[in-house]
Amino acid sequence: MEYQDFINAVATRAKVSTDQAAALTRATLETLADRISAGQAEDLAYQLPEGLDDCLRQAIRREQPNSLLGLEDFVQRVAERPGVDRALAAAGVRAALTTLREAVSRDEFEDTVAQLPKEFWQVIEPVGAGGLPRPGS
Repeated sequence: MEYQDFINAVATRAKVSTDQAAALTRATLETLADRISAGQAEDLAYQLPEGLDDCLRQAIRREQPNSLLGLEDFVQRVAERPGVDRALAAAGVRAALTTLREAVSRDEFEDTVAQLPKEFWQVIEPVGAGGLPRPGS
């Protein structure tokens, strides 16, 4: 998936402009990088287009992920990032995570979600007929 395709998908899903989608995407990926292991962040970054990969590579400099970050706190941290409209943060997180699911391999996405609380599945929309089942379903 190309950078502009990713941003356009987020914009469509979140019902925002492409400028807002770009800010929401960056904020979501940067917050995700704070939440997952550095190795997983690097694996995801490798599969993302230039311009989005750097959002995840910042995690490589960290020793431990912030394992206490639940969904509500995650959305709040996205909302606090520069350039993000607080009112759009929840929709942006949903759109960016769903688009991430489409943009990377199934294995990488599953490995990422395995590091997140199960409540994150609540914000990831089903994608296509071959989408991932939700845990426990």
